[in-house]
Amino acid sequence: MSGLFRIISVTITGPVVAITLLLALLPLSVSAETKHQPDYLTFGFLPIVSPERLVKRFAPLTAYLSRELGIEIRMETAPDFLTFVQRTHDEQRYDILFTAPHLYYLAHKNHGYHAIARVDQAGMQAVIVAPHSRGIVSIEDLRGQRLATTDPLALAAMLVRARLEEAGINPDKDLTLVATPSHNASLLSTYQGVTDAAALILPLFRRASPEIRESMIIVAKTRMVPHMPISVAPWVDNTMADRIGRALMMLDKSPEGRSLLAHLDWPGFVPAREEEYATLGWITEQLKVH
Repeated sequence: MSGLFRIISVTITGPVVAITLLLALLPLSVSAETKHQPDYLTFGFLPIVSPERLVKRFAPLTAYLSRELGIEIRMETAPDFLTFVQRTHDEQRYDILFTAPHLYYLAHKNHGYHAIARVDQAGMQAVIVAPHSRGIVSIEDLRGQRLATTDPLALAAMLVRARLEEAGINPDKDLTLVATPSHNASLLSTYQGVTDAAALILPLFRRASPEIRESMIIVAKTRMVPHMPISVAPWVDNTMADRIGRALMMLDKSPEGRSLLAHLDWPGFVPAREEEYATLGWITEQLKVH
């Protein structure tokens, strides 16, 4: 295995081996034979927050699945959304995939990933928020302003662009979009006065510190889309896929599982239906990835 790495390791006590979050700084060369050995499964997490926050939030879920399945599961992410998509599509890096709904649509359509479960919530939507002190109270007030956004490929960024266009605002001409590395960075950019307003996914705004959240007004909300799914690659056999799905949907049946769900701030998992995600083609048409 070649390549230069920056490695963040989180060790979970018990029968589970260390979970390692690998951020490849140079391309990784992995043969198909090595990739598909059943010694471990690679769980790819879209970099929706910093690597440290990803580990803190999702390492317990990965450890739980490792114990339930009796196989090592390794967390992995990428430095940005485009690299993550390329690793999903071109390098076949991820056996299990946690990605945004519109990026799952592409992974399913083009590479055969199959959703086995989704978060048991109605859906996801993005919000545009601004400090009370800015006097921005409607979407029209965003004209001429600096709007912090997430990665251009992120669901929040795509939904916000669509919302602006629905309001007759050209997102490339009528205001200045300022891309930031994450949802948290978008919000902090506005809180610190670098930008005038911020776009981010609603659940992450709700999880912001009270000091930041209470200083903001929600200027606009976007349409809602299906929640993030967990899917498996086409080379993962049906038996393993079924076991992963059952383990996820059993989380709310035990005290340990309910504690884990509380940590994730999710009510639980339900079976995912492909038709829910088949409606997201309109978003992917705007993406410059295949």
